[in-house]
Amino acid sequence: MSKLEYPQPEGVAPGNGYSHVVTGAGQWVAIAGQVALDADGNLVGEGDFEAQTRQVFANLDAALKAAGATWADVVKLNLFLTDITGLPAIRQVRDQYVDTANPPASTAVQVVGLFRPEALVEIEAYAVI
Repeated sequence: MSKLEYPQPEGVAPGNGYSHVVTGAGQWVAIAGQVALDADGNLVGEGDFEAQTRQVFANLDAALKAAGATWADVVKLNLFLTDITGLPAIRQVRDQYVDTANPPASTAVQVVGLFRPEALVEIEAYAVI
């Protein structure tokens, strides 16, 4: 497991469920944006942010394991949502995976659409192991 640090930048308000800065030395792992597709390529949870987010985090978890990483190694999450009102559902699921005392840096962006019209959320992750 990597040794990560979470310095709080001076003059910047604390993040709401995310860290502004995460540093650490080790091997860089980049995980492509994951959507709510199951192992057979079927969309999970059409029209349901929470159900889609659960599948997205399950996919991210599998990708981290494939790289020899854990959620403790994640330094950055980029969230793409078709409707920013889905952010609370994403945070609820995310908090079941990340260390909420030292969460990764994070960016949330509302987008017009994703690769399929019924996809509501896509999340990519970066880790240092």
